Amino acid sequence: MNTPSRMRHATAAVLFALTALAAATVAQAQEFSAVVSPPRFEDRARPGATYRNVIEIANASTKPGRYTVETADWTLDAHGAPVFTQALAPGSCRPWVGIEAAAIQVEGSGKRRFRFEVKVPADAHRGECRFAIMIEGEPQIARGNVPLPVSGRIGVIVYLAIGDATPALTLLETVGVEVQGQRVPALRVRNDGDMHARLEGYLGAIDAAGKRIVLVPENSPILPGATRTIALYPQADDRTATAPTIDYPVRIRGRLDAERQRLDIDTALER
Repeated sequence: MNTPSRMRHATAAVLFALTALAAATVAQAQEFSAVVSPPRFEDRARPGATYRNVIEIANASTKPGRYTVETADWTLDAHGAPVFTQALAPGSCRPWVGIEAAAIQVEGSGKRRFRFEVKVPADAHRGECRFAIMIEGEPQIARGNVPLPVSGRIGVIVYLAIGDATPALTLLETVGVEVQGQRVPALRVRNDGDMHARLEGYLGAIDAAGKRIVLVPENSPILPGATRTIALYPQADDRTATAPTIDYPVRIRGRLDAERQRLDIDTALER
């Protein structure tokens, strides 16, 4: 089994696939009790290689859980949220993907390791294989005026860079965005490479009041061919303190890293 180079081991968020928006329907859908780890994989494979890995599925309920498992293609909407589709997208790598089973059962309060693999063709071009593994509970009938079947669903996203794929980022401009009622700086970044990127690191800023502020980029992916606005969040000195507010204009300097690329930042924002 390949060892993932940048696997995230946090618990995946549940993506509810609801057939109605009534409160009673939401309450019933919340009976879906699967928890998976990791929520995503970010790794590499060479052409001609077989990449293998494992998802851990835990059942938080005391009752047995039965789930269907399938692959899906996905893209990001304007807000950066994944949109899944069963239709095979142009250039999809899902034909390379094999999963252990199409249906599984996890005993109450139990766990199960679920295996998947990606057989990369020997003639595969450099780039990025992106897909999702969808784990869906059995439909249940929601109580209410109009009983409707609902089910819960989790999407585990896989990013598999093929060969020497790499991002190629360009900083286009610095803008201000509203985040939870506070205006923060943000970077408009274009990715002309052939794999996704996440900006990592810290930036230093000095605002109009002379405060020195540490800024951290949000951890959103920038897909190949896409332009994203990445917010920079002011960081408090410790976890119990409130994040500082910024008095504009502000000067921002430092370096951010994305995979093998370094992005030097020296910019200012008036407001």
